[in-house]
Amino acid sequence: MDAPEELHVLALNSGSSSLKFGLYRVGAASVEALLSQTMKLADMREAVARIAKRLADYPAPDAIGHRIVHGGPKLRQHCVIDDEVLTQLEAASAFAPLHIPPALSVIRLAREHFPALPQVACFDTTFHAELPDVARILPIPKEFLAEGIQRYGFHGLSCESILRQLGRDPPERLIIAHLGNGASVTAVKSGKSIDTSMGLTPSGGVIMGTRSGDLDPGVLVYLAREKNFDAAKLEELVDHRSGLLGISGIDSDMRRLHEAAPSSADARLAIEMFCYSVRKQLAAMMAALDGADMIVFTGGIGENDAKVRAAICHGLSWIGVNLDEARNLSANNPVSDSASRCAVLVLPSLEDEQIARHTRTLFPRNLPR
Repeated sequence: MDAPEELHVLALNSGSSSLKFGLYRVGAASVEALLSQTMKLADMREAVARIAKRLADYPAPDAIGHRIVHGGPKLRQHCVIDDEVLTQLEAASAFAPLHIPPALSVIRLAREHFPALPQVACFDTTFHAELPDVARILPIPKEFLAEGIQRYGFHGLSCESILRQLGRDPPERLIIAHLGNGASVTAVKSGKSIDTSMGLTPSGGVIMGTRSGDLDPGVLVYLAREKNFDAAKLEELVDHRSGLLGISGIDSDMRRLHEAAPSSADARLAIEMFCYSVRKQLAAMMAALDGADMIVFTGGIGENDAKVRAAICHGLSWIGVNLDEARNLSANNPVSDSASRCAVLVLPSLEDEQIARHTRTLFPRNLPR
């Protein structure tokens, strides 16, 4: 049976400290945003209650879709949420303790406020579910693979949204740089993810706002052995005290670092290290793809920070990546110049629209509307 012709979907995109929501009218080939807002609240119960109140002036939602960062080894495809899925999500919290507990809280609160509505889980890991073994398997004893210890990759909904914006004929060799408080770089070949910078968890890869990105594992061994760091202290260090914040000692927000840079060597170093980290990952993904036809910048930094885009791409001029200064400043696509051998674009990350689309596709057919 076909999906309903038109559905109103409430998309809930929970982060570690914020909750973004949107109400969408979703048809077979279109998505219209009726409402979109981000709440930075410590109390998720209050946030969901405020969302319910905010929706009173809009068409009632038919279903709710949630962005879930990590589903663990058992949840690799978007799915309708039932009690079994909730149990598996609780188990997956071990893989993303920064993200899954808030998402579970939002799901349960949404059930309380909207008990009659079906809910759908949309996973950031789904886009990377078919990574080739050479990228997926980690260089540790093989028995750990059976426990789900492997590369998963993240920002999958963002990557999906970029491919959708590029249309039916995306470039064969595409690199997506999702740069925000969380950041990752993904190699896409013929529409499929073949490698990505994040690994088992969203803590790996490039330098991020408060996350370290890739570290010599010996650093963690040293801290455990010599400084008596337990798992909780290591997690706090890697996820909350590192990255741009740890380097600068000022802030995790790139905007604040730009403001501080004229008078702070540490702020300048943090920006430089971030750009250097992303540049190295872009080059690595070019190696995985045997070249690149297009680079797309997205995410809060990727979409809005022309200085960072310029600094990253300046170091790639040796392989023919060249930006047009004026177009880059205005984010007027393409931001690459006419001589560039690789097109460079700036596109918005439309994760919530993807959530709305998947929710419509998975809407239970036997429910009355």
